[in-house]
Formats: sequence, structure tokens, C-alpha cells
Amino acid sequence: MKKNTNSRRTAVKQMLAAGAGVAMASQGLALSKPKTNKEMSAALKGNINHAVCRWTYGFLPLEDLCREAKAIGIKGIDLVGPKEFETLKKYGLYSSMCNGAEINLTDGYAHTEFHDTLTKNYSEMIPIVAKAGYKDLICFSGNRKGMDDETGLNNCVAGLKKVIGLAEKHGVVLQMELLNSRVDHTDYMCDRSAWGVELCKRLGSENFKLLFDIYHMQIDEGDIIRSIQNNHAYFGHYHTGGNPGRNEINDTQELYYPAIMRAIVKTGFKGYVAQEFIPKAEDKIASLRNAVLLCDV
Repeated sequence: MKKNTNSRRTAVKQMLAAGAGVAMASQGLALSKPKTNKEMSAALKGNINHAVCRWTYGFLPLEDLCREAKAIGIKGIDLVGPKEFETLKKYGLYSSMCNGAEINLTDGYAHTEFHDTLTKNYSEMIPIVAKAGYKDLICFSGNRKGMDDETGLNNCVAGLKKVIGLAEKHGVVLQMELLNSRVDHTDYMCDRSAWGVELCKRLGSENFKLLFDIYHMQIDEGDIIRSIQNNHAYFGHYHTGGNPGRNEINDTQELYYPAIMRAIVKTGFKGYVAQEFIPKAEDKIASLRNAVLLCDV
């Protein structure tokens, strides 16, 4: 008994020592990170196409965000519409997820009463996106409002079929975002990857994909890496965010983004991963730089 106890104590000491070594190594890695945007841009590996969501850095004028993003090595900015395309082009940045055709987050394709408006909006926007040289355009299921999953699927298929042919013609991919209905978007219908994947299968078009928001899906279903491994064929875009809180994706939250990014890269994904955390640190540009570096696997 004494021998076993000593063995356990020895093992614990060894694990503590190993943990201290990992912590010291991590601190060393942190100290060796690029200190400037110029160093940062040069250090990126090129396996991930980095982007940032416009709204989370909305406290900056778009031109300022473009300058900072370009300096960091970010290639695209998410969730901008046609009025801002020229600003992005001025800085050599890509509109990695266009918006402007949706009604809002709650009134979407799940309800037939919105189909006429959505058909008009997307029929007008799809050629504009294509003409600008972009290809990804966001859309939403909207809220359930008492509707069951099957009815919502059927309604989304019926509505999206009215514009999917036009999207195919112009090479534009409609991407429905997965949002959590537990914390941020109560009653949202497309709140599980399985529901979204079934919608993709029923539409049967390579011009319809899911925007897999890692933060949202961590809240509603978890098992992020397995979802990516099993369903990546249906995921056309990724968003980040720290959970809980949707703040920086550092060690203050529960997701381990390097492993998630490695899983994404392993699938052969060539699209964009956009940072969509709300920075709360004093140096918010440093937060963005650090997030990109963390995801650059």
C-alpha cells in the first residue's frame, strides 16, 4: 500500500513538473510571437484564409479596419454590402461574406410569407455580388414562430429553389448561417448542424452551403471537431468566437481553436475563416492579431 501511494505521489509530481514545463514553453511561445503587424503578416503559414467580421470591429471606420487587417495579413472582411465593396478593393481585400439581401435574422426562408421579398432581394443581389468578383452571400432561416422542423425544411427548400438557379448561373454560393437558439437568437430555426445538412441535401446544389459558426454551435450542440469531420462537405465558411461571452478566443474561454483549425485544414477547406469575436481587451487590434496567429496552423 505504501509503495502504491509513493508511486502515485511520484506520478503526480512528474505530471506537475510536466505541466510546469508546458506552461513555461507556452510562455516562451507567447514571447516569441510577432510583435508588429509586419512581422505577423510575414509569419503566416498560408493554410487558412483569414478574415474578420465587420460588425465586431464596427467602432473603427471601415478604412481603418481595412488598413489594420491588411497589415496583419488578413485577406477578407465579412458581412459588408455593395456600398462598401469599393473600399475593400481599394485595400486589396476580399468581401469574404457578402450581405444585404436578407430581411433580418428573424424573418427568413422558413416562412413562406417572406419568400416574395427574399426572392426579389436575392435576385437583385446575386448578380451584383458576382459582378464585383465575389461569390459568397449570406442568408438566414429566420425564427420558428411555432413551426416544426419538417415544415421549416420544406419552406426553406421551396423559397431557396426560386433563386438557387440564378446563384448557380452566376457562381454565387448562398450560405445559411447556423446560429444558437439557447443564448443569443432564441427561436432561430437553423440552430443545429443536422438540420442545416438536411437542408443542403434536399436542395442538392453546390451553390448552397452552411456558414458554420463555431461559437454558436458550441453552445447548441458542442462536439465541434467531429461535426467538421463528418459534415465539412456542407460547410462553406467558418466564424470564430470565444465561449462563453463571444469575446477573445484566448485561454479565458473553453474552445481550443488551434485543434479546430487543424481539423478544418485537414478537410481540404479553401474558403475563409472569419474572426467574429467581440474584443474587450484595451488593445483591440492586438486581440485581432493574436486571434489570427492562434488560428494560423
